Amino acid sequence: MPLYNRRPEPGLPATKNLPPAAMPLSELLARVRQTLSERFADSYWVVAEIADLTLPRSYGAHCYLTLTDQHTTGRGAQLKAQARATIWSARYQQLAAAFEEHTGLTLRTGLKIMLRVQVKFHEQFGLSLDVLALDPTYTVGDLARLRLETLRKLQAQDLLERQKRLTLPLGIQRVAVVSSPTAAGWQDFVHQLQEAPYDFALTLFPALMQGDDSPASIRAALDSIRPRRREFDAVVIIRGGGSKTDLLAFDDYGLAAAVGSFPLPVLTGIGHERDEAVVDLTAHIALKTPTAVAAFLIERLARLEAALEGYGGRIRELAQARVQLETAHLSRVLRQTQVAAQTQLQTHRNTLHQRIRVAAATPRAQLRHQEQQLTRRRHQMHRAARRALRQQEQLLRTRGRALAGRFRRLHRRRREQLLRQQHVVQLAAVRLLHRVELHLTRLETAPAAGTVRLLTPKGRPFAGPLRPGQEVLLRLPDAVVPARIGGQLPLFLP
Repeated sequence: MPLYNRRPEPGLPATKNLPPAAMPLSELLARVRQTLSERFADSYWVVAEIADLTLPRSYGAHCYLTLTDQHTTGRGAQLKAQARATIWSARYQQLAAAFEEHTGLTLRTGLKIMLRVQVKFHEQFGLSLDVLALDPTYTVGDLARLRLETLRKLQAQDLLERQKRLTLPLGIQRVAVVSSPTAAGWQDFVHQLQEAPYDFALTLFPALMQGDDSPASIRAALDSIRPRRREFDAVVIIRGGGSKTDLLAFDDYGLAAAVGSFPLPVLTGIGHERDEAVVDLTAHIALKTPTAVAAFLIERLARLEAALEGYGGRIRELAQARVQLETAHLSRVLRQTQVAAQTQLQTHRNTLHQRIRVAAATPRAQLRHQEQQLTRRRHQMHRAARRALRQQEQLLRTRGRALAGRFRRLHRRRREQLLRQQHVVQLAAVRLLHRVELHLTRLETAPAAGTVRLLTPKGRPFAGPLRPGQEVLLRLPDAVVPARIGGQLPLFLP
């Protein structure tokens, strides 16, 4: 049927095509509701996962759920279905109590359940499912299957026994604690250790201990401890009591693997009394409550202290017995030593007396022999000294005669040299005097260009008699010449 009017085709009679009559939306949805009611009149068992949950906040309120179903096909495609569901208040009181009684869990997001539903459709609210019943055995079986798969994976990687092979220190005092700082279990743990007579060094690494984010938070705390592992003797993971749903986080594979592969011994006190979490199975020691962990640490130190005290007492007893035994032995050895020392002393005294007598005779003989040798040496030295003296006297006389002859020769040679030098000096003086006389003669015969004056060495006119060897200045017309009076005429100084 066309959605709009068309023009008539050529050659065909025109007909009047009118659009169909429209129906109200409420009538269409009423037909849908009637069809669904007739088609899905029965109730059906379905398997789904709780994606969203709104619990009743007051008595008489209803519980609203969002159910999803997601699986992977053979081609790898993801198929997903989603629907709203409602548990009415009266039925919720019965179903929730029965479900928790059989499974130990409360309804929560992420839980996979089997439930009987009836399809409902409302013109205003759309499609929804009314929950009529819950099958707790399916949920228990699914949790058990997941737990078994986790344990198999841990077993395949040898993470269930690795912590057991670590050596737990005899005295644990440096403890790294993973817990919530506001948890009652942490407060009980600290209070229990503070009442003990031992000093524990506790370092808290905060983490979320419940909820979907708790496994990742606890792993982050363990990662913070790992680089500081040399500072601690052991790691303790504690939390207070809670419902089984709150403890499902400790069945997480990643958290259990982190605990199983941790390099320090891990002690757990998660606060449950009936079942063991997977983390308990991978830990070194699993205890029920935080106070049980504190009691274990205190008891371990108490046993160690008692053992040490017992060892100390036994050591004291053995030491005292050994001291007494060694004292008696030492007394015997001392007496034997005294007797042996006295005997040996007497022997050495006798030997010493003998040696003294021998030694006293020997030095006297040696002394007499030395005196005789000294007497002979004294006579020999006197004779040798006289001979040496005579030889030295003869040598000195010989050297004196040689020196006297050499001195006479040197004196004669020196006197000849002095006479030659005196002759040379006299000859030079005569020559110089002759030159001066010639010079004075030339001055007297030369035309008077000036006069020659006789001055003292200080440049003053000379007055008084002249003496041989006296220094004077001759003032010539063109110069002043130093001279010394020698003989009858002055000699020019060089």
